[in-house]
Amino acid sequence: MDRDEENYYGKHGEPRKFDPKFRGPIHNRHCTDIICCVIFIVVILGYIALGVVAWVHGDPRKVIYPTDSYGQFCGQRDTLNENKTILFYFNILKCASPVVLINLQCPTTQLCVSKCPDRFATYIDVQASYRYRPDQWNYFRQFCKPGFNNPRKSVAQVLRDEDCPSMIIPSRPFLKRCFPDFSTKNGVLTVANQTTFKDGRGKTRNVTDLREAANGINNVLDARSVGMKIFEDYAISWYWILIGLFIAMMLSLLFLVLLRFTAGVLFWIFIFGVIGIIGYGIWHCYWEYDHLKGIPGSDLTVYDIGFQTDFKVYLQLRQTWLAFMIILCGVEVIIILMLIFLRNRIRIAIALLKEGSRAIGYIMSTLFYPIITFLLIAICISYWAVTAVFLATSGEPVYKVMANQTLCKYANLTCDPETFNTTNVTKLCPGAQCTFAFYGGESLYHKYIFIFQLVNAFVFLWLVNFAIALGQCTLAGAFASYYWAYRKPADIPLWPLFSSFGRAIRYHTGSLAFGALILAIVQLIRVILEYLDHKLKGTQNSFTRFLLCCLKCCFWCLEKFLKFINRNAYIMIAIYGKNFCTSAKEAFFLLMRNVVRVAVLDKVTDFLLFLGKILVAGGVGVLAFFFFTQRIPVFAQEVPMLNYYWVPLLTVIIGSYLVAHGFFSVYAMCVDTLFLCFCEDLERNDGSTAKPYFMSASLHRILGKKKLSPKKA
Repeated sequence: MDRDEENYYGKHGEPRKFDPKFRGPIHNRHCTDIICCVIFIVVILGYIALGVVAWVHGDPRKVIYPTDSYGQFCGQRDTLNENKTILFYFNILKCASPVVLINLQCPTTQLCVSKCPDRFATYIDVQASYRYRPDQWNYFRQFCKPGFNNPRKSVAQVLRDEDCPSMIIPSRPFLKRCFPDFSTKNGVLTVANQTTFKDGRGKTRNVTDLREAANGINNVLDARSVGMKIFEDYAISWYWILIGLFIAMMLSLLFLVLLRFTAGVLFWIFIFGVIGIIGYGIWHCYWEYDHLKGIPGSDLTVYDIGFQTDFKVYLQLRQTWLAFMIILCGVEVIIILMLIFLRNRIRIAIALLKEGSRAIGYIMSTLFYPIITFLLIAICISYWAVTAVFLATSGEPVYKVMANQTLCKYANLTCDPETFNTTNVTKLCPGAQCTFAFYGGESLYHKYIFIFQLVNAFVFLWLVNFAIALGQCTLAGAFASYYWAYRKPADIPLWPLFSSFGRAIRYHTGSLAFGALILAIVQLIRVILEYLDHKLKGTQNSFTRFLLCCLKCCFWCLEKFLKFINRNAYIMIAIYGKNFCTSAKEAFFLLMRNVVRVAVLDKVTDFLLFLGKILVAGGVGVLAFFFFTQRIPVFAQEVPMLNYYWVPLLTVIIGSYLVAHGFFSVYAMCVDTLFLCFCEDLERNDGSTAKPYFMSASLHRILGKKKLSPKKA
């Protein structure tokens, strides 16, 4: 038994007389889990070194700009391609080849251009008329290789060397690439109102061939296309997203301030507010469902239209709104039933929240601590994201032989574009080219980039969990100072939040890092399982599917359990200053001895706080929905043009929930700390004059204990 615990017990465990000088949490502390602290610091230094190496080798321009066949970026400043921002395919018909799916690269010359073609033309026709129609040649040659201006060169040689495309077709930029400008006329697919075109090699082709070629590229770029659209939406709406998150932050702060004075009334407003928002959602879904009645195509099912990247397509179906309405009705019924059967417990939880409000009222600085946690997590996310991008874009351009002939033995082999024309590859494989394939390398660094990405993800999870643990331990120490003050507020120490933060950093960095490490390992395993499940989804058998499902479920439960244990362990660390394992063990057994109180009070309180988060996120989400769908006339002109309006909408809703979660976590931590201190108080003291309770008289009445002994002023 250590010196601090003798405040309650003697050396042999016998109860000691109440010590009025005790001002817990314990101030005479020592460093805990020193080995883990040293490892944590070393890992942080290594993480910084990894970021520096990634920043030296990486180049984010490889993600932002498309790359031509020479490995040059389209649209890059201070280069010859500065004004050429779009990628043009010489022969897009080759993109329908299976080689596209195998090599993830279209086997044709790709060139950076300033604009896409707006007309049909073939090299044969342009060469034949260049003497008396030089304007056509000048227009056509802007899609040839830079510097080529020799219309006298034979057509066969030009097409063999791919100096110019055999044809150009009306196109429009899509994902900064020229794609055929498809349209439908009387149900027939056309390009520039034509159903056929000349391919420049003496054949007349149907525009459906272009569709197959475009689909060949889309099969490779589908995920990237959606990602780029989402990126574009974020780029033009980020400030509106920040405004929405700022509104959520102000609402959360306002609610926390109001809880200080009207906890009960405000939480009932929360409850009925959530019911009202869901009720409005039910009405809106019914209105949309009824409004679509009779509109052609609205009675189709989701199965009929299949997967669509444009979410607006699903909103034109009655079945979609019917499904939304049924889901919201189910949620509404569940919430109402829970309120009916738990109404008495809710009253108890509200009373406990009022006690927490009183504690926060004496330590108002705790309301703003989530901002520190938010900034720490934001720094971790930013560092992880930037490092991941630089790691992903590390490497030098890799060129490979692209051959039209599937039997070419040199196909898909690496090559050097500067010496390629001097080799015999073009003789053995006519039409073969040495084109840019991807970024990579053969060095030790490039071989282990995937491992570095895993390390990046793991350390990111560790740091985020440490930031959360630091916040929990700091708040727990501050609120424990309130509870263990015998005379409130006279005995509350000066600056309890800053004192608690200093104790956590100075003495318990190792313990907090230890708890965060355990949680990060479990979370990384969950990420790997999700990755395996995604990769094996198309090939796994029933047993593999069942095994993965069981593992995912088990590790999800383990993560929830560890979060619960860690949270209460940090409270015990904040109070008594012991190491992580000892604190976790004592917190666990203390809660098990009070398991009924834990279930009734702690979880009902969490439920009420969850309703508050839903109200904040739902309110801001409804406001964002009306804004981004241009249903607020005052701001209709300010709404940016988006590919998917649900991208900023979901970001605002999820971000608002996370912001509300950060601020409401202050109350949750306060209630959990007071409850744990209360259980400890009941076991250590009996309310007598010799050992009076530390709890306030109001909390004592809430939980129905015998009358408190009078406290001396």
